[in-house]
Amino acid sequence: MSGRIVVGYTATTAGEDAVALGARLAAASGSALDLVVVLPGDDRSVITPPDASYDRYLTGQAGAWLEDAHRLVPAGIAVTPHVRFADSFAEGLVAAADEFGASHIVVGAANGGLRGRHRLGSVATELLHSSDVPVVLAPEGSRRVDPATGITRITAAVGTRPGADALLEEATSLATSTGAELRLLSLVTVDLPASIDTGVIKVAGAAHADQVLSRARAALSDVDAEVVVGKGDSIEDAVAHLSWEPGELAVVGSSRLAQPRRLFLGSTAAKMLHELPVPMIVVPRTRVSEGVSQ
Repeated sequence: MSGRIVVGYTATTAGEDAVALGARLAAASGSALDLVVVLPGDDRSVITPPDASYDRYLTGQAGAWLEDAHRLVPAGIAVTPHVRFADSFAEGLVAAADEFGASHIVVGAANGGLRGRHRLGSVATELLHSSDVPVVLAPEGSRRVDPATGITRITAAVGTRPGADALLEEATSLATSTGAELRLLSLVTVDLPASIDTGVIKVAGAAHADQVLSRARAALSDVDAEVVVGKGDSIEDAVAHLSWEPGELAVVGSSRLAQPRRLFLGSTAAKMLHELPVPMIVVPRTRVSEGVSQ
């Protein structure tokens, strides 16, 4: 990867989760971190009248927050703090990622989420509708993961529809840059209608797994990949019954309904998010045509 990663920081535990995950990803991939705090833009005067002294105070406070965030990053990772102004936090992060040529934007879960689980807040939700670079969602409790855990495995969830080649490329790039193992997850058996005969489901699952593996081998000549077939009565059930490592990242594609160069969390990915105990990376359509986007 060897690029730059934008971390959206707030002085909350969710902000600490984002910094911790961003640091692990940066350390594993040899990337630099851009810690970004976004303050209200100039048009806030409709609600709050302009006040130069207040603006100076707010900017100073943001700088103090960034100093706190910087102290959370292990030594050896290049870090640059930024205070930005925008109409929304998500807008500021997208603009910063575009300016820096960042590979990813990392944000934490909303307050109130269960430890190790995701709960999308307003910032993450807006990012998933507007970002043109992959968004990394840090589940609650990411700050408690030992930095030495690193990134051990990348799991790419491949659905039943065509267009997974770019998803494989993204997952492979992450696996290669971080030195992680690569696992490809087939969800075809869970995607099929419940009325289909059990024998047909087993055949379809085996066939899709073989298809995924052969496609992966053709695209990833020098990368080994494991293929697993998700099993269960639902997407949530299948995800819950899979083994997940502390240093794992799940990669999914954005919805087919998303605009080009934009993200949108499709129904399959949204269902996965409910049970996923590891960070999820959502990739825009420019980098994955459909992947898991049902």
